[in-house]
Amino acid sequence: MNAEILSNVSRDDVYAGGMAHAKTSYVCLPCRASYKQPYDGERQRVCPRCSKCLIHVGSAFAAPRRRNTAAWRTLSVLVNAGVGFHKSCCGGPGYRPRTRREVRERMAYARRTGVPIAKALVR
Repeated sequence: MNAEILSNVSRDDVYAGGMAHAKTSYVCLPCRASYKQPYDGERQRVCPRCSKCLIHVGSAFAAPRRRNTAAWRTLSVLVNAGVGFHKSCCGGPGYRPRTRREVRERMAYARRTGVPIAKALVR
């Protein structure tokens, strides 16, 4: 009987009926804060702490602790270069530099070879 009921319900009806979409991460770099919210490409998210615009970083993002300033500096370089943390079909977002030293090495590589910075940062 349940299968019969479900076969008459369209996918759009289920989402319109209140089933939540998956959440994705947004960050505020000045506040060093991360928020998980449903993705809406048309709506600009605002930080509840400082009222500045949040940056969409992707659903595979794991925020560093607020007091880890080195990790947030590294994250700032990645985000400003356009690197995202989106899931691929087979796992997480792939390689991302975790320290400032790794970022400096990847930036030097980009300058030396002419590879765009965003590509050099993700290998």
